[in-house]
Order: sequence, then structure tokens, then C-alpha cells
Amino acid sequence: MPGLTEKASKAWDDRNGPVVFTTVDENGMPNSIYATCVKKYDEETIVVADNYFDKTRKNILSGSKGSVLFITSEGVAFQAKGVVEYHKEGAIFEDMKQWNPQKHPGHAAAVLKVNEVYSGAEKLS
Repeated sequence: MPGLTEKASKAWDDRNGPVVFTTVDENGMPNSIYATCVKKYDEETIVVADNYFDKTRKNILSGSKGSVLFITSEGVAFQAKGVVEYHKEGAIFEDMKQWNPQKHPGHAAAVLKVNEVYSGAEKLS
């Protein structure tokens, strides 16, 4: 699996504000949400805490692919795309429970397995 490039990984560490997490439903209709409870688990995996998902959860459970769009403090945009998994137990779920604020429920960990990375129109991987 390609994962994040070195450039995108460094950009993630310099990201500014929430990310935009997008999934698609069974009919191909996209659904985007702002997410603040996110973490790079490793170079191939971005985790978004499911605190209040509805359509997003339904899309993931129906087999959606997804993307995470973020911007750096210098205003450079990056997008990671891939397959989305839904973890209600296991190592990634337990890790999410450690960093997700206790005031949020953390129902599950939405896991983007990164296949492609872009910066603007430039494909990085």
C-alpha cells in the first residue's frame, strides 16, 4: 500500500484546523464532514473518531471509499484517498480511545487506508 509520502506526512504534522472527511453512499452521492478528532496512526493509516457520525457511518458500513482533505499552516492543501474501514475494537480503536477527548463518545475508529495522495492537482503517490 502506498501510504503517505514524506512530503504529505510532514504536511500532516503542520496541518491547520479540522480536516474534511468524505465518504460516498451506495448511489455514489458524496457526504463530507469537518472532523477535528483525527490522527495519523502510521504512514498508511489516518484515523477519524466516530463521535457523531450518521450518514458517514452508513456509507462506511456499505463499503465506501473515502478521502481526507487538510491544509497546512502555510495554506497548502493535501488530500489522501483510499479504502475506509470501521473499527469498534482492536488496537486502532484502543489507540483512538486514548487521544479522543473524553467528552466525546468515540463509538468507533474510521480508518482511511491511504492509497493515493495529492497536493492540489499534483499526484504524490
